[in-house]
Amino acid sequence: MHGYEMIQEISERSGGAWKPSPGSVYPTLQMLEDEGHIVSATEGGKKLFSLTDAGREEAESGPEAPWEDAGRGVDWEALQEVRQSGFALAEAFRQVYTTGTAEQRQEALAVVNEARKKLYLILAEES
Repeated sequence: MHGYEMIQEISERSGGAWKPSPGSVYPTLQMLEDEGHIVSATEGGKKLFSLTDAGREEAESGPEAPWEDAGRGVDWEALQEVRQSGFALAEAFRQVYTTGTAEQRQEALAVVNEARKKLYLILAEES
């Protein structure tokens, strides 16, 4: 696989709970190649990575795959509801910001900042 495919695969295997960034994947791949756990070959303009025998042995002797834990105990339905609400809020803010007057933009900014403060207050009230 090439790096982007690995990012997509990890995201899929974790049910979307973990999607590593290219900034963490590519240096890790370079380190694994330097250590002899993987080899790379360029094919069609893409750098493809494969496990070496040493890498396969290391992977089999290591701990459980990290994506196995990433999705455990996650309430996927609630997470989806939170994502949808967050996206809807961001879209409403974007519309006000791109089409509203300067006063409306300032008012929208105040609303978002107030909502953020109120969310943190919810956590503070737990104590």
